[in-house]
Amino acid sequence: MNIGALAGSLFLAVPIWAGSVFLTGHDPDFHAHVGGNVAGAIKINQTAIGYVTDPGFNPFKAGGINKFLFVESNIPIPGGHVRGKSGIVASGYTEGVDFDHHDATTLNAALNQLGTVYNAIVVASDFGGTLTQAELDILNARGADIIGFLNAGGGLYAMSQSNSGGSAQLTPGGGHYGFLPFIVTSVNLDMSETGYTVTAFGASLGLSDADVNGNFSHAIFTSTGGMSIVDVDSTGRILSLATRNKVTPTGVVPEPGTYAMMAAGVALLLLRRRR
Repeated sequence: MNIGALAGSLFLAVPIWAGSVFLTGHDPDFHAHVGGNVAGAIKINQTAIGYVTDPGFNPFKAGGINKFLFVESNIPIPGGHVRGKSGIVASGYTEGVDFDHHDATTLNAALNQLGTVYNAIVVASDFGGTLTQAELDILNARGADIIGFLNAGGGLYAMSQSNSGGSAQLTPGGGHYGFLPFIVTSVNLDMSETGYTVTAFGASLGLSDADVNGNFSHAIFTSTGGMSIVDVDSTGRILSLATRNKVTPTGVVPEPGTYAMMAAGVALLLLRRRR
């Protein structure tokens, strides 16, 4: 094979850019509506939703599918919780225009419309939002469909899941963030947001330290699954993760941009050796 053909074959092997994922132990669906730092919670929501619906990476949004699927129960709101949808609306998104809200009674049907009606999934927190075990179980059972949607370019944003929340404890069956195919271990840890910092990656998304302090958070991650760390607490524990990579059962794989650079490097090396 000549050098040109080899380089061409390497570039043809580059996969399409997969979908975008943003996970957080914060509950900005609550704090964008009620909290000590409403502006920061709104910024987290806008940054995360913008990240997973960016038309430069989300082909469904680029193709004119403008709504995301918002997942949360419709149970009577327990004490200490709010309807997380209120925080999404407070963040500048209009129900029926920018998103549709589905609970366990309609969620399976809505998931069948990923990529045709919805460009991304946004999952409420179980504290202070009102995600319940019923919705979480459906998401986990449909994990393969969600994986396929992500690897076709769709987006996913999920807020804190920890079964905290006083006496309510809306997700006692566990399976938190279990709709992802790789292991991302989360731990219930209710704590005041003081001394939190964004990483260089988090800053590149547009977040600042001011955005991730001043409220409460409810979960930390003890592994990354290959995702990039967005922000950490005062002791370095992981609060948020994000990625734009292909999702596999064991983690995420390098982004296509990395493959392209590798292919270019190999082609250049072979060309130099030929000369």
